[in-house]
Amino acid sequence: MSGSMALRMPELSEHHEAPSILSHEETVPEVHQVGFQTWTKDNLCVDSHHNDIHYYTSRWDALCPYIDVSHEMMAQAPRPFVVYALPPDSQFGVPINDKYGLVHVSDETFWTEPRRERKFRELEKMYKTFQYTESVVPGSALSLEDLFAMGGEHFEAYEIDDREVEGFLDYIQTLDVLILQVHDSEGELVLTDVSVLLPKYNQVYGSFCQWNRDFKNRSPGIYACLLASKWAAKNGYKYYNLGPVDDYGYKALFVTDYEPIYAIALTDLDHDIVLDPTSPLHVDFKPEQLNQIYRQTPHVLVKAPPPTPVVPAQASNED
Repeated sequence: MSGSMALRMPELSEHHEAPSILSHEETVPEVHQVGFQTWTKDNLCVDSHHNDIHYYTSRWDALCPYIDVSHEMMAQAPRPFVVYALPPDSQFGVPINDKYGLVHVSDETFWTEPRRERKFRELEKMYKTFQYTESVVPGSALSLEDLFAMGGEHFEAYEIDDREVEGFLDYIQTLDVLILQVHDSEGELVLTDVSVLLPKYNQVYGSFCQWNRDFKNRSPGIYACLLASKWAAKNGYKYYNLGPVDDYGYKALFVTDYEPIYAIALTDLDHDIVLDPTSPLHVDFKPEQLNQIYRQTPHVLVKAPPPTPVVPAQASNED
């Protein structure tokens, strides 16, 4: 948590003995680093469940774009351990049955495609009297309190563990974060959209968007995607990354390319998570991919089909 507390040591006298000082190994877990992430054996994992079956994911799972792993991390992690969204240029990870949706914002044809152009005009008209603000801040300047203020309702609604919010804060310590907000004419907050800037991948990655349900009929989730895409284009990025798209039909309006999502599942093959045919290991992985850590396929983007008309019902699935 942010903030600090001054610790006042008690005055020592002849009647008080100073407490013994434990060794470094006993008091401070070893901190490891890989990619943008730091971790210890105590904070690496988050408890996950499927049909009351317990397994582990990483603390960067819910909100971070690309999660690095190392042999050391994989050796220390308890089993079953599942890591999603390994970097496209990593040696680790197999392509699973889900994908990232990329918006090629630097391609002029994205903006001139007739259905998108029409929908974007409708959104701009709908929000014409609203106030829009944007800011880029160092991730290191944000606190847990800041993140919960911007996304606490979203985290609760989507069952994002507090440890995953802490993992996101860890991830962004050396990165910049884009914060977009929209208020109505009366000053009421309509949405807060938070993205991570990834110059290495020429991307802006959409981490989370929290929007006011009172404005549901204005499609705030779709409007946030438009604002982030426009910002990315204006600031010289090639892509806006919408994150996983298979469960969010409204994102299809934006997607120009699909990027494979790579993952690792380390498990005993007789564990219940493997034996349950409805588990994430069956939904996301092929049987032969379990316990496979090295990538065997080249990284290739796949062109998305042209967008279909967005129906109003899709707004209910916005996040």
